[in-house]
Amino acid sequence: MTRRLADIITRILLLIVVLTGLAACTTARGSFCELAPDLRYSQAVYDAMNDAEAARHLAYLKTGERICGWKK
Repeated sequence: MTRRLADIITRILLLIVVLTGLAACTTARGSFCELAPDLRYSQAVYDAMNDAEAARHLAYLKTGERICGWKK
């Protein structure tokens, strides 16, 4: 009886671990407009960005303006 109970508990714990692992590996689905926020920062943040960061952020904003209709 004790051995059978231990087997059941072990199987349940294994199932929980497997299902948790599967849930952690899911990818968010949806369009760029559903998933990406319209990120606007204060001037101080823009001033602190290096050239590469500013270029990436500008490309991000231009994409949002073009496909999501974000306002400038």
